Parts: sequence; C-alpha cells; structure tokens
Amino acid sequence: MAERPLTLMAVHAHPDDEATGTGGVLAKYAAEGVTTVLVTCTDGRCGDGPGGVKPGEPGHDPDAVAAMRLEELEASCAALKVTHLEVLGYPDSGMMGWSTNDVAGSFWTTPVPDAAQRLAVLIDKYQPDVIVTYDENGFYGHPDHIQAHRITMAAVELSGSPAKVYWTTVPRSGMEEFGRTLRELGVEFPEPDPDAPPAGPPMGLPDEEISTWVDTKAYGSQKYDALAAHASQGENIFFLRMGKERFTELMGVETFVRVRDTTGAPLPEDDLFAGLRGPAFGVS
Repeated sequence: MAERPLTLMAVHAHPDDEATGTGGVLAKYAAEGVTTVLVTCTDGRCGDGPGGVKPGEPGHDPDAVAAMRLEELEASCAALKVTHLEVLGYPDSGMMGWSTNDVAGSFWTTPVPDAAQRLAVLIDKYQPDVIVTYDENGFYGHPDHIQAHRITMAAVELSGSPAKVYWTTVPRSGMEEFGRTLRELGVEFPEPDPDAPPAGPPMGLPDEEISTWVDTKAYGSQKYDALAAHASQGENIFFLRMGKERFTELMGVETFVRVRDTTGAPLPEDDLFAGLRGPAFGVS
C-alpha cells in the first residue's frame, strides 16, 4: 500500500488572501512533497476592476472582475505550486458596512451550516493533516474572513477531522517596523482618534501568544510572484512596492496560533506538521 503524503488545507476568503499570510507555507510544504489544497470561498467581485475602478463606480462590472480574479488566482496557485484549488464561488460581501454585505446569496448572508457542509465534503475528500484559516475576527474584521473562520471551525467538527488547526496571525513586535517600511514607500494611514472606541480587536498578537513560527524566506520569491499575479488589486497590495528582497526580509516568517492539536507536539514550534512527520506519512 502506497504511503500517504501529508496534506495541508488553507481556507481563505478571497483571491489574493492565500498569498499574503500563507503563500510561504504553501510554497514551502509543496516543495517538501506535501499535498497542498487551497479553498477560496468567494469570487472577489467587490475588488477593483481594470484601471483601479472601484465597486459602485461607473465601469465596474462585478462579473467581469470575478472572472479576472479567478484567472489571477490560478496564476498565483501556479507560482506557489498548489496541488489542488477549490473555489466555493460565493459572491464577495465587500468590506464591513458595505451594502454588498446584505445581498442575497453573498458569503456573509449564507447560513454557516450550509457553507460548512460544503467545506466538510472537501475535508472528507482531501483528509488534511493541517487546516489553516483566520481567527474569530477574520484577522482584521472583514466579514468574509470572519465567515471563513466560522465555516472552517464548523466543518472540522462536522467532518470529525483529526487535523491540527491553526489561525493566521502576526507578531505585534514586528508591526512597528512594518508600518515604518510602508511609510518609507509612501503608504500613509490615517492616525486613529485616541478618543474613539476601538473598531475591533487589535491586529496580531504578543510574541509569547504565537505558537508557531515558520521560516519561509527560501520561498520569498514565489510568495512575491503569487501576490504579483493579482495585478488587478495592485493598488491595494502595498507589499509589492517593497521589491522582492525587502519583501522577503519582512515577510519571510509566517506565524500562527495552534488552536486544535492531536499530536502533543511541544510549543512553540517551527513546523505546522510538528508531531506528524515520519515514515508512515511519506514525509520525513
């Protein structure tokens, strides 16, 4: 009987999300012989159209944007050597508070059990050893990211999968340097009103709360190329302004919180497959 390779499944909301937080691990583990599965939940129709035209502006064709972004997603997967791409195809819900949140059939309005059942079928099909998605706040509060988190956690329970489960995060220790680099590149962010209530939980985690630090610098070029494949969204992908060398320096370690484990692997760890590797899995 052939040995079964290890399998990683990443569940993301939109085309281009796969490259930012998990492009490194997708490329790294593919290079190591791991089967990689990307599940993209929405069609990205609320993204920019050709020439940077925004949703709701004249000339923005949501169906054409969705078709274009699927092509870009496929190019990104080719750059990262993703083994299998699964597209759930829910209409993009847009940013929190947009009218598109409430459009019938949008990902945000889809009942969690319905979408979770579809994802559970994919979990049963691919039998992932590791599943990666966002935290409860969708990392930064985007409704589709929150929904991706919800359906992933529900699907894991529905399927009875024994997979290790991780949520993406960033260390707060590096966010100041990251912000400084973006300002050097001309990316300016409005200063928050100190008297205003917080819009949501702060992004990232203190270093000591991060369980898993994966060095992906050797795959920085692939990760950059995957992001660059999403050319239609280039205005919003600030990372591309860094160039490959600086990008790899700043984005060459991907960090996660392990929230479900059946291996007992000690923490902190530097491998999503800690506790799973060995001859029985076909990966050493």
